[in-house]
Formats: sequence, C-alpha cells, structure tokens
Amino acid sequence: MITEQQAEAFLHDDLEPIYITLETAVKVPLTQGQFDALCSFIFNCGAGNFVRSTLFKKLNAGDYKGAADEFPRWDKAAGKVMNGLTKRRASEQQMFLS
Repeated sequence: MITEQQAEAFLHDDLEPIYITLETAVKVPLTQGQFDALCSFIFNCGAGNFVRSTLFKKLNAGDYKGAADEFPRWDKAAGKVMNGLTKRRASEQQMFLS
C-alpha cells in the first residue's frame, strides 16, 4: 500500500517528461483540451513515438484538424486493433477538439 503523497509523487514523476516534451517539441499554441489529450496520448504511446508521428508533424504545421484526425490510427498493439485503444483514442480526439 502506498500513501496518497507517494501516489502523487509517482504521478508527478510520470507526467514531468510528458510536460517537458510538450513544452519543447510543440511549436504551436495549445488549448487546455489539446494539452490534456496530448498528455494522455504521450503517456500511453511514448514521447518518442509522438515526436515521430504524423499527428505531431501536422500539429506543428498548424493543422489542428489534421492532427485530430490522426488519433484513431493509434488503436493497435502488435498490429491488432484493440477495443480499449479505439475507445481511448476516440476520447483523446474528442478532448483535443473540445
């Protein structure tokens, strides 16, 4: 069992590299919804995959709609569509567009 304080410290440690990635790699303004969606995406897919993605390239080109359209493409694990990832990406896409 861990304390609430320990859990918050673990969460902070997990999120800090994501925040740094967004602050240093993303060159366009983000809404809170876009920021939150990207945090979820990076937490799940990894910062390296994010910065190599078409989603990232479209985002930094200022193509917010094109970036949003990329979320559903990230619904596979080991080449197989995963229902949980499909739902997660739909939620992230909706959050990004909000």
